[in-house]
Amino acid sequence: MSQPDTQAVKEYLLGLQKSICDGLANEDGKADFIIDEWQRDNGGGGGITRVLTDGAIFEQAGVNFSHVTGGQLPASATAHRPELAGREFEAMGVSLVIHPRNPMIPTSHANVRFFIARKEGAEPVWWFGGGFDLTPYYGNKEDCIHWHQTSEQACKPFGDDAYPKYKKWCDEYFYLKHRDEQRGIGGLFFDDLNEGGFDRCFDFTKSVGDHYLKAYLPVVKNRKNDAYTEAQREFQLYRRGRYVEFNLVYDRGTLFGLQTGGRTESILMSLPPVVHFKYNWKPDEGSTEAELYDYYLKPKDWISIK
Repeated sequence: MSQPDTQAVKEYLLGLQKSICDGLANEDGKADFIIDEWQRDNGGGGGITRVLTDGAIFEQAGVNFSHVTGGQLPASATAHRPELAGREFEAMGVSLVIHPRNPMIPTSHANVRFFIARKEGAEPVWWFGGGFDLTPYYGNKEDCIHWHQTSEQACKPFGDDAYPKYKKWCDEYFYLKHRDEQRGIGGLFFDDLNEGGFDRCFDFTKSVGDHYLKAYLPVVKNRKNDAYTEAQREFQLYRRGRYVEFNLVYDRGTLFGLQTGGRTESILMSLPPVVHFKYNWKPDEGSTEAELYDYYLKPKDWISIK
């Protein structure tokens, strides 16, 4: 079985961060990413946070690379792997959330990460995780089909069962239990991936990372010139509240970062810059807003839809 190469993972992640930022900034055409390099106050690594704000297309886009080490894994990482308690760990990843200004463009999220836990006298335990998902405010079948076709292409070299498995996992993970509601139209999600050896798992993770822009930029190009009303913008800001709820209540990456004493500004860069909360709001029956809930926020086989 191939041995983990942490330096190769780090080099890939740094290159991925740069290529995604270059692609998004080029599409935006107005704003560029600031680069904020940081170190953990208590030692044990650091990272590079890149943030674009007030662009022509993107109201806020954050793309974060982190590489942290510690003497003990936090509760968020050992909850379903209790045998790892007490091990030293090394974790690195790229995580991003893109909040467009135009409500016709969906918000998107992607994450790829690598963990390794070591203990003297024992074999290291390692795994990859990640994926990407799409959160529309106004549904568009063309966008949803393209997003999932690209997700399938990312998985294709790794077996016929990879896309259905990780698509289903994504639908189940990005789900707000307290509202009985999907966060968006899904995509891919995987975690604890170590089957088949390091090289194969790393190749799969790279394929997912490399397909993110292929999935998202065509959607941005298709919707960036769409007209919208002030009421539609208000709905976008209301729906952004669901993003806040998920990230602060359920997201494993957020919990891991906070529990390991990570850099709060970088961890919470995923939150939208403007959001509205409304008490007990409901869409009008038959409206495009209601269609989002009734049709788009329901897991379905998007690839088979005509």
